[in-house]
Amino acid sequence: MSISYIYKTLIPVMLGTAIYAFGLQYFLLPNQLMEGGLTGIAVLLNYALGWKLSITTLVLNIPLFIIGLRILGKVPMVMTIVGTVSLSLFLAVFEKAITHGWIVPFYAEQDFILAALYAGVTLGSGLGIVFRFGGTTGGVDIAARIINRARGWSMGQIILGFDVIIIGISLMYIPKEKVLYTLVTVFIAAKLIDFIQEGAYAAKAFTIISEKADEIADRITVELERGVTLIPAVGAYSKSERKMVYCVISRSEIRQLKLIVKSIDTRAFIIINDVHDVLGEGFKEEH
Repeated sequence: MSISYIYKTLIPVMLGTAIYAFGLQYFLLPNQLMEGGLTGIAVLLNYALGWKLSITTLVLNIPLFIIGLRILGKVPMVMTIVGTVSLSLFLAVFEKAITHGWIVPFYAEQDFILAALYAGVTLGSGLGIVFRFGGTTGGVDIAARIINRARGWSMGQIILGFDVIIIGISLMYIPKEKVLYTLVTVFIAAKLIDFIQEGAYAAKAFTIISEKADEIADRITVELERGVTLIPAVGAYSKSERKMVYCVISRSEIRQLKLIVKSIDTRAFIIINDVHDVLGEGFKEEH
């Protein structure tokens, strides 16, 4: 395993699990909120029986590791094992820190929405980093892959089904109000995961249909110094041939591009789409 691989992959995954573990121990458990997946089962066992989250999470994953290695193979399981073991390790670290009074957990006395929001931010940020760098925290992810391969069911539907069952069972141990706050946490976490996976940098893709496409493309190339692609197109009704201009720009350049297009062709048809995680010249490079 090269030093470059450790630096670019393993360390970010471990950082993500550390943030996720902190969110569980600092915001989630003290306020009796829930989590989905296998971690949710571990949280439930903590509420019901007082079992430590760090140990329970690892023990519950061991059978899935064994099955996953046999069915999914070694390569897909490596990052899962790294993520799960480091999660248990950081959970243990924060458990000890809280037990010894080095860290005082956040207890919401009345405003539980604050705890739910910050739990969602920390859990989503941690998992987003883990997923972005090719890791997972085990649990339902492994089970979903196995069931998907065996039955062909959608992984999203499988994971959602598990989460609904686990959060439903939690109604036996925590008040329904806390379950509703949990939904806020899950929503915020899901948005943060998507945001981090897609990339914090959001650009805009312009598709411009105009009879003066060549002139528009030339102006964009010179004034904005952006790459432009000309795509042949035929109008379905008029059957007339024309060109589409396609280019990706930063958000700060949107107004300037609109002005360029309108100064050349006031009848131009412009489509603007959000673009995430842009790689290449003029944006960001990923090695």
